[in-house]
Amino acid sequence: MPDQLSLTVNGETRRTQAATIAALVRELGLAPEKVAVEHNGTIAPRSTLEQAALADGDALEIVHFVGGGSQDAPDDDSWEVAGHRFTSRLIVGTGKYKDFAQNAAAVEAAGAEIVTVAVRRVNVSDPSQPVLMDFIDPKKVTYLPNTAGCFTAEEAIRTLRLAREAGGWDLVKLEVLGEAKTLYPDMRETLKATEVLAGEGFKPMVYCVDDPIAAKQLEEAGAVAIMPLGAPIGSGLGIQNQVTIRLIVEGAKVPVLVDAGVGTASDAAVAMELGCDGVLMNTAIAEAKEPVRMAHAMKLAVEAGRLAYLSGRMGRRRYADPSSPLAGLI
Repeated sequence: MPDQLSLTVNGETRRTQAATIAALVRELGLAPEKVAVEHNGTIAPRSTLEQAALADGDALEIVHFVGGGSQDAPDDDSWEVAGHRFTSRLIVGTGKYKDFAQNAAAVEAAGAEIVTVAVRRVNVSDPSQPVLMDFIDPKKVTYLPNTAGCFTAEEAIRTLRLAREAGGWDLVKLEVLGEAKTLYPDMRETLKATEVLAGEGFKPMVYCVDDPIAAKQLEEAGAVAIMPLGAPIGSGLGIQNQVTIRLIVEGAKVPVLVDAGVGTASDAAVAMELGCDGVLMNTAIAEAKEPVRMAHAMKLAVEAGRLAYLSGRMGRRRYADPSSPLAGLI
């Protein structure tokens, strides 16, 4: 079987075994004679599509004619963090699962394009043990190294330096915990680590308290995303303070993602209805009785919450307002 190529097609990463542009177009369910293709910045004449070879890393724009005027098709609702663009707004963790296979199945069901990964020592006594990369391919899913378990800025910085050396990652998740009981972030140490990491070229997405002032300070220190907790890590209590989350969203110039506290699908929907750019969760899926099914539920909840936010909810009223007019009753 030929090696798969990694391409950028209309702004999205796609893997394919197609050898030519025409073969790729057919793979997409389109007819080569009905589209126009830009290949690495140059228009590919339609007469050459059957012979035009593809190479790993190629970028293509494929367009066709649609009816003019107003369209009902949804706008592109992807989001971007530090130059990385994603379609899915659900980020999934990689802890607490029964095994790597279940974790991979949950990621697939969630439609997640980013997974958080902890940095841990290699098992030198048994290097044949399975590893996460055997089940979740970092070429297909973005790995977001995190600093779970770090209680000082120095520990977190050291961990992420090792992560960058191991995998070349610069987009990372920073969390510096204050103490083990609540797992609340130590904001003084978090701010210190953010400044150092940003100065070293890292792009830190930062776990923080649900405080609009602290969020703004982190953004000014170099955070590329603000990740306020909805409730304590692993608690499943849902978003406890919608007011401060909304204020963080309104004041931020970088993406805001709720991180920690989600327990079920309705919690994820609430986060998105508040205008957050995404939600990160681990325990809510991994400790569900059926993790893969819950992952799918979370995917739908995030999508529904986002659509509701974009639609604009009705105003709240103190009294009833009938759907049907009362005038003209028999």
